[in-house]
Amino acid sequence: MDRRAFLRIAQAGGLAAVALPVLAACSDDDGGSAGAPGTTAAAGAAGTTAPPAAFAGYGPLGEPDANGVRLPEGFTSRILAETGVAVAGTGYTWHTDPDGGAVFDVDDGWIYVSNSESAPGGASMLRFDDAGEVVDARRILADTIRNCAGGATPWGTWLSCEEFPEGQVWECDPAGVEPAVVRPALGVCSHEAAATDPGLQVIYLTEDDPTGGLYRFRPDTWEDLSAGVLEVLVDQDGALVWVPVPDPSAATTPLREQVPGTRAFDGGEGADVLDGVLFFSTKGDNRLWKLVPEGQDGATVEIVWDSATADDEVVVADVDNVVVGPNDLPFIAEDGEGQHVVVVDEAGAMWPVAQVVDTPGSEITGPAFSPDGTRLYFSSQRSPGRTYEVVGPFRA
Repeated sequence: MDRRAFLRIAQAGGLAAVALPVLAACSDDDGGSAGAPGTTAAAGAAGTTAPPAAFAGYGPLGEPDANGVRLPEGFTSRILAETGVAVAGTGYTWHTDPDGGAVFDVDDGWIYVSNSESAPGGASMLRFDDAGEVVDARRILADTIRNCAGGATPWGTWLSCEEFPEGQVWECDPAGVEPAVVRPALGVCSHEAAATDPGLQVIYLTEDDPTGGLYRFRPDTWEDLSAGVLEVLVDQDGALVWVPVPDPSAATTPLREQVPGTRAFDGGEGADVLDGVLFFSTKGDNRLWKLVPEGQDGATVEIVWDSATADDEVVVADVDNVVVGPNDLPFIAEDGEGQHVVVVDEAGAMWPVAQVVDTPGSEITGPAFSPDGTRLYFSSQRSPGRTYEVVGPFRA
């Protein structure tokens, strides 16, 4: 498998090795501005001339189906799990407030993991056979608080992030066989998402705070998250560089306040990597960003989509979880009344993919794709919490 093929699987919802490895210890929601130093506006943002879009969406959304989901022609949905109800054929009761998720390829099918953004929180999994039917469901993480988003690692583990000021990152076995283990070296803060770049061998981390930092973790040994260097993106005389965080435990000072010049992002949310480029969202100013590394030490950031200047068919209320899809474009879940899943094309235009209409006061979470790119998994968090599968031609 070449590197691009590897990344399409790994970052389009998460990849695990065909045989899950034995883990060292693992399972059971006003920063940047377009004119800020080191920031540029991508094609399609305000003040730029966008090239013709290579992608024109999947077509308009139809009327709600029997599951309360609006989809383009040629797409279908099913409900896989509902909060407080046993998952069909398993006896396992699905958790409350389903949030961030990822898919892991295993030799006899695949696994979808889903966080629980409640107190207590944790995470659960749905296991599918090679025909796409659910054959198992179970808890993979317990006794944690407000597990919001996270990210898959290339070595087949799920990084589940706690979203509260003393939150940490937990590394989990998606199969729920090995016990989960906390990874304090990745810092203590209101964690949101984690996205791995196997090329640079770093893990990016977003922070859900109005003045949140953007972090990256460089393990001392790749595939071992027990030790390494936690860094934060900093503006130094107009250049964006990575600077070590003195105290990842944040014993006396929050991570984002430990280094002068920390580049603030207004409510960091979802994140994913493709070909070394980090896509991430900020909910406070409702933007999708792109970070391009400049070697090991620097970076540039671009605004890919901005609600303040967007003129799209769908303008989501709050961008949240992000996953790069099988067409190499970022798909975004909406944390807002619209309850959309959307995709943003190369020109910065946003297109609707799905909309849930019968779960009032909820939000959409946890988008992730099956290994073959034909199935999209996501949840509606409340009223009630439900986890869905949508099947369709996502590569178009």
